[in-house]
Amino acid sequence: MSLQNASIKLTHFIIGGFDTVKRPVAVGVGMLITYLLAVTGSLVNIIFIISDKQLHKPMYLLICNLAVVDILYTSSSTPTMIGVLLAGVNTISYVECLIQMCVYQLGATMELFSLTIMAFDRLIAIIYPLQYHSYLTNTRIMVLTYILWIVGSGFVAVLPATVTPLPHCSLRLKYTFCDYAAVIRTTCVDPEKYFNLGAILSFFVLFFTFIFICLSYCVILFFVKLSSNNDRKKMGSTLVSHLICVICLYCPMFVIGILTRFGVVLTLEERQGLIIGIILGPTLVNPLVYCLRTKEIKNKIVKIFRKVNTVG
Repeated sequence: MSLQNASIKLTHFIIGGFDTVKRPVAVGVGMLITYLLAVTGSLVNIIFIISDKQLHKPMYLLICNLAVVDILYTSSSTPTMIGVLLAGVNTISYVECLIQMCVYQLGATMELFSLTIMAFDRLIAIIYPLQYHSYLTNTRIMVLTYILWIVGSGFVAVLPATVTPLPHCSLRLKYTFCDYAAVIRTTCVDPEKYFNLGAILSFFVLFFTFIFICLSYCVILFFVKLSSNNDRKKMGSTLVSHLICVICLYCPMFVIGILTRFGVVLTLEERQGLIIGIILGPTLVNPLVYCLRTKEIKNKIVKIFRKVNTVG
């Protein structure tokens, strides 16, 4: 019997990334707390920026966009993993699985694009401080952001287009939610060429965004050397926030996405741990960094706490 004839009609998948008998409940509780903190932090940034007209500036619009991306990215998969760990809900419908796969990949792509456009914003602000507001207006930032969302959606559209025509021979997902690799492994075909397609797309986005960010830092560092001590401190403060977010996102992505293609073998638990870190790490760090290191947003938070203490 051929693999094609052995295919089954799918209505749902079984999530097999966790041991359903001995579920690590403590991990689920930790993920739930982290998820709630991440979403709350992003919502705080969004609400503050939208409600305050003084913050309707290019940099804050980009922070707001990053917060939206963070919510999309972490909400695409984290609730599914929490449901498996805390409630034992380990099934997902076929259609929901494909939607989750697309939303997750879109969130991951837009995380890279968002940090890249923020690097571009800081580059223009430091190189052309006097012309910054004429070069990067709110309208131009919005248009550029929309373009990146369209481009990101175009990259992601390739994945369901390759998955949906394939016959499936298994209901069980090897990993903790519906990512591209997990779905491909349930099909009846040789997964290698499809993994290569995903790797090429991921490498293209990951490599070029990372190279652009690195080049922008090189140019900025050159200008920092030519600046006064006061200007250096201001530039350094704006760059540190972005650099923290870049490190939290790119480091685990390079480990799991690049090194594994060069013979580095990861166990299933190590891979799942890295994926959880890739999803929850940046989405928790990003809002905290921009809440605590952005003067205007930090001042608004301090004022709110002072009002609460006064009323209390």
